Parts: sequence; structure tokens; C-alpha cells
Amino acid sequence: MDIDILLFLQAFREGAGAIFLEFLSKMTWYGEMNVVLVIMALIYWCVDKKTGTYLLMGWSGNRIVNGVLKVSVCAYRPWIRDERIIPDAAAMATATGYSFPSGHSMNGSSLFGGLAIKRDLNKGFRILLLVIMVLIAFSRNFLGVHTPQDTVVGTLSGLLVMFLSGKLLAWLEAHPDKDIHVAVIGILIAVISAVFSAYKPYPVDYDAAGNILVDGLKMANDTFKGVGWFAAFLSGWVLERRFVGFTTEVPMAQRFYRLTGGLMLYYVISLIINPIIKEGMDRFVGTVITCFIQMFFITFVFPIIMKSVEKKEGLRSGITAA
Repeated sequence: MDIDILLFLQAFREGAGAIFLEFLSKMTWYGEMNVVLVIMALIYWCVDKKTGTYLLMGWSGNRIVNGVLKVSVCAYRPWIRDERIIPDAAAMATATGYSFPSGHSMNGSSLFGGLAIKRDLNKGFRILLLVIMVLIAFSRNFLGVHTPQDTVVGTLSGLLVMFLSGKLLAWLEAHPDKDIHVAVIGILIAVISAVFSAYKPYPVDYDAAGNILVDGLKMANDTFKGVGWFAAFLSGWVLERRFVGFTTEVPMAQRFYRLTGGLMLYYVISLIINPIIKEGMDRFVGTVITCFIQMFFITFVFPIIMKSVEKKEGLRSGITAA
């Protein structure tokens, strides 16, 4: 049934549906890991710290869940299961490794779905966010890189993690001294996930040319990304709330400075510093460390930089006014 649905969509895509190809390719872009992470970081720095914390916690948790589910089920991509499936060539660049559940769908449900289930937002805006979430998931089917069960389970599990993250943060508002306990338990879960992914057995199947279909251990690298991000979020979150306490209740000009400065430093770290650090390291160790640096910068380092800079600017303004 799932392959039949993809064949129907494929025939439509290659015929009259070609007019939707560019639009749905753009929608799938909104489910990319780095796109989602940057948007969440900007919300955390510039829009609303509380909402940003919720999104980053849920998303980093979802990356652990996605990684563990993928290496547990070890489901092959649709075109491996059935040679009649011919995915969109551009979409295949982000469709590596195992198929179930869809990472793009989980990313979309983390950001857009996570915002949509927050009842303090305008109803019309929440409906729009849900539409975007559904379109991201559907785009993966339309482009032929995921089956319907991949995207449905990815979306629903992503929403479940976001719901639980919201409940956890609400509980922590009543028990603020329990943040370290939550962080320790979360990091322990991340470590267990890493050990499981590194040492579990993986299926070894080959294509007609003798090439391995999917290197399971290589795909465990996605779990290690989640481990780095999740551990860094929990560490940075606890340190920031206990020792920094920055706020997004600042003038629009300061928000603009945060946006431009944060993006610039984020890309310096991601595109220059992290590749240098990763060079020559063990693959898994390098993945954990570089993803940890990326998220720790978002949750702790940049907030403390901004608070220090803004404090100095405030003192300078006060002296000038006097």
C-alpha cells in the first residue's frame, strides 16, 4: 500500500504535478535540521526566551528519538525496497541512511507543530503553522524519499515529544530547583542512546554491484548528532538560568544586534571552527563535540556575551546621560 501511494504521487509529479515540484521542494527545506535550529535560536535570542527554550528542548529531544528509532527499525528507503520508485534527484541529497521515521517530519513538527500546540498563540496563526507542518511531511512523500508511515509516525512522535517538553517546563516552573535533576537524567538518556547506537547489530545487505545498501554504523552518526545537541542544550540551559538570566524584553535595536551578531558567530562556528575541530577526530567523537559546541553557543555562550555587552552599553549610556 505505501509503495502504491508513492507510485501514484510519482506519476502525478512527473505529469501534471510538476508545477508543484518547486513549491514542495521549498517546503521540504523548512524541515532541514540547520534551518530549524537557526530559526529556534533566533526565537530564543530575539523574540521570546521562554518559547525558544521550549522549542530547543523539544527539538533536541526529538533528534535523540529520531536517531534511536531509525537505528532500531533499520527500514530501507523506498527506492531500495522497490526499484520502480524514482525519487526527485535533488531531494535524495538529504535522504541518506534509514527511512523510518522521517527526520524532516520530526523537525517540522518540532518547530511548526510545537508552536501550533501552544494555546497562547492566535488561532489563525496556529492553523497556518499546522498547514506548514503537514506540507513539510507531505513533501517527503511527494518527492519519493519517504513512505507515508515514515512521515505520519515522524510527525506524531515529534508532536508527542513537544507536548511532553511543554509539560516538563510547566512542572519546572513550580519546581525550579529540579533543573539539575532533569539535566542529569536527560544527559544519561543521551549517553545510553549513544552506546546503544554504537554497539547494536545492523543488517548487512548488498546491491547487485556488491555495494552495501546502508552502512548502519555510519547512520548511527545521526544519533550522535542528537546526543551532542541534547547534552549541550541541557548543560547550557541549566547554566544560563542559574548564572546568566538574560531576557528578550529588550528594545528592537538590541534584538536586531542579537540577530545579526548571533547569526554571524553561529556560522563562523558551524562552517569554520567546527570543521577544524572535527578534522582528524574519531567520527563519533567529532560529531558529538561539534554538535555540542553548536548548541552550547546558542543556549549559553551567546546569551552571556550579549548580556555582558548590553550591560556595558547600558552603563555607558547612563554615564553619557549623566
